[in-house]
Amino acid sequence: MGDDHSHSSRGSAAKSWLDKIAAIFTAEPQDLSDLVEVINEAAMRKLIDNDTQSMLQGVLDVSKMRARDIMVPRSQMATINIDQSLEQMMPLLLENNHSRYPVVNEDKDHIEGILLVKDLLQHALQGSTEWSLRDLLRPAVIIPESKRVDALLKEFRQKRYHMAIVVDEYGGVSGLVTIEDILEQIVGEIEDEHDHEEDVDIKKMASHVYQVSALTPVDEFNESFGTSFDEEEAGTIGGIVLHAFGHMPEKGETIELQNLTFKVSKANNRRLVQLQVIRAKTTIDTSALQKD
Repeated sequence: MGDDHSHSSRGSAAKSWLDKIAAIFTAEPQDLSDLVEVINEAAMRKLIDNDTQSMLQGVLDVSKMRARDIMVPRSQMATINIDQSLEQMMPLLLENNHSRYPVVNEDKDHIEGILLVKDLLQHALQGSTEWSLRDLLRPAVIIPESKRVDALLKEFRQKRYHMAIVVDEYGGVSGLVTIEDILEQIVGEIEDEHDHEEDVDIKKMASHVYQVSALTPVDEFNESFGTSFDEEEAGTIGGIVLHAFGHMPEKGETIELQNLTFKVSKANNRRLVQLQVIRAKTTIDTSALQKD
């Protein structure tokens, strides 16, 4: 009798578990948590692959986000001043490689419009001096920080614009959002042809200046620079630097660690991307000695 009862209990438990699985796939999800469970279960059953699961999760995450959650903050916005000449703009254009820039008048709270680099190049290549930067501007789309990201993506697609300026409740500019920022939430970070230049972890730029990917493993960095950063503190040099700052640093911020100066040369609102590393001039370049 006991064995029959035991078999019966196991059978009931298995049936109950199967009933739950069946209910997930046959019943309509009641909320987002139910939908997440359906997606995770589908991945476990190999109905969808991991990439599809990640994208579906990204779509669900976007549905809960506001513009403030994904915007490039004001401090990291690359802008052009309305009074700048083409020659004055070029260093900024070459450094950032963006396709469009907000154009400001005096400060970032006064947005005159959006400049598309292709519009600028068209006039620059013509060699004409009879044009004004103001004449090339597209209207700036202004949105509140509370704007739903899924609704913004729909507007981007319907109205065919790619950038929106985010303002706070007082009308001050707090950041910007591009269509790429939204898509990255769904499919992961999108790299372009310029990002391939960063495949080399450490690149010597001058006698004491190096360009270093923030994703460079700590052991590789230590070996190259003769430093002793703790691999248990972080796996990458970007993690070491971020921990030392104690906050997400802005582009241009510097910090000194183990006789090296680290300058943030590229970052977004989520992570460090590229660092400039400067050796103190009194530091002996051991790699040069080894070559001799």
